[in-house]
Amino acid sequence: MSKELSGKRIAILVADGFEQVEMTDPRKALDDAGAKTEIVSPMQGEVQGWNHHEKGKKFHVDVELSSADPHEYDALLLPGGVVNPDQLRIIPLAVQFVKTFVEDHKPIAAICHGPWMLVEADVVRGRTLTSWPSVKTDIRNAGGNWVDQEVVSDAGIVTSRKPGDIPAFNRKMIEEFRAGVRQPVSAGSRVDGQ
Repeated sequence: MSKELSGKRIAILVADGFEQVEMTDPRKALDDAGAKTEIVSPMQGEVQGWNHHEKGKKFHVDVELSSADPHEYDALLLPGGVVNPDQLRIIPLAVQFVKTFVEDHKPIAAICHGPWMLVEADVVRGRTLTSWPSVKTDIRNAGGNWVDQEVVSDAGIVTSRKPGDIPAFNRKMIEEFRAGVRQPVSAGSRVDGQ
């Protein structure tokens, strides 16, 4: 396998209640591409994954959010699950962590309910995104354009709807993470759908 992300350090921001496959499958794809992935969480020690409505596995927290520096990472992965972003979005430090990646023009990949963090960070205005359908109104109310596509890329922000979209999500995420830091985007930002 190509190590096209060799030397890249990727933050995976999660709280308890993330959809397990939306973290593990993209993480494996990133690791296989040579990236160094780290789970960043406000939880201490371990964080609890879920398989839909049932508890899944627990995963080691590599870096506690309180000591994580977003400037030290090349990109950010935001898995979904309803409970996960709902917890993170009320933690100001988590919201600022996400916002810093946008301010630094670093790529972000968010799937399912993960785009809630982009809404909370107030970075969707003028961008085209997709998500789990229940997040559609929040994205539109925050000034974003919501579309029903398996994967959307707009100026370095990659979004997908659900676990079934993971293969397309992973391909586009790796492409954007490989591209890295971007110049500030004007009103005519690039949108790719697959």
